[in-house]
Amino acid sequence: MATDTGEWSIQDLAKAAGTTSRTLRHYGQLGLLPPSRVGANGYRYYDQGSLVRLQRILLLRELGLGLPVIAEVLAGEQDTAAALRTHLELLRQEQDRIRRRIESVHITLQKTERGEQLMAAEVFDGFDHTEYKDEVIERWGKEAYESGDRWWRSISDTDKKAFQQAHLDIAADYGRAHAAGLAPDSDEVQAIAQRHHDWIGIGWQGRPVVKEAFVGLGEMYVADPRFAANYDVHGAGTTEFVRDAMKVYAERQL
Repeated sequence: MATDTGEWSIQDLAKAAGTTSRTLRHYGQLGLLPPSRVGANGYRYYDQGSLVRLQRILLLRELGLGLPVIAEVLAGEQDTAAALRTHLELLRQEQDRIRRRIESVHITLQKTERGEQLMAAEVFDGFDHTEYKDEVIERWGKEAYESGDRWWRSISDTDKKAFQQAHLDIAADYGRAHAAGLAPDSDEVQAIAQRHHDWIGIGWQGRPVVKEAFVGLGEMYVADPRFAANYDVHGAGTTEFVRDAMKVYAERQL
C-alpha cells in the first residue's frame, strides 16, 4: 500500500508486483531498481517512477530477456512513454505469436482426433527459433548464437521442420520413459540422452557439446519455465528427469 506521499515500502511493492523483497533487493544491487530513497531506519522506499521501472523489468523478463540485457535496455531509455509504447508493440507481437501457437495446437488436436494428415506448416506455426537468443548470448557468447543463427537461416524449411520434429520426438520419449518409471541412468534413458546430445551438436554446428555445457543446459531447462514447458507437457517432473539423465550422460560420456 502506498503512503500519503506516494511511496511504497519494499514489502508492499513486492506484494503488489507478485514477487519477493529479495528479488527487488537483487534488482537494486544490479542497478536495475534503486530505491527512490532510503529512510533513516535503513528501509527502502519506492515512488511511482519505480513502479513504472519495475513494470518494465518484469515485462522484459517475461519476454525472455536476461538481466544484463535488461540493464542495457533501461540504460538506453530516456523517454519513459516512448519505451512503454515500444514495449506495448512487443507485447502485441508476442500476443499474436501465442494466438498462432494456440491455433496450431488446436488444429493438431482436431486432426489427431479425426485421424487426418498433419501439415508441418500448421504444426509449427508461431514457433520462433530466436526465443532463447539472450540466454545463448549470455551463457556462450554472441558468436555461438550468430553461428547457430546463420546455420538455421541457411537450411531449408524441410530441414527446419525435421530438426524441430527430432526434438519433439526426444521430449516425448523422455516423457514416456519417465511415465514408465525408468531410472535416468538406465540404458534406455541414456540412449535418449545420446540422441539429445547429438541433436544439440547439430544446432551448435561443430562447437563441441562439452560436459559443463550439457549439464548446464539441463539445469537451465529446470530453472526456466519456457524450457520446462517443452518437457513437462509430457507429465509433471519430466524436466527434472531430463536434467538428471543429461547429468548422468555427461558424467559417463563427456
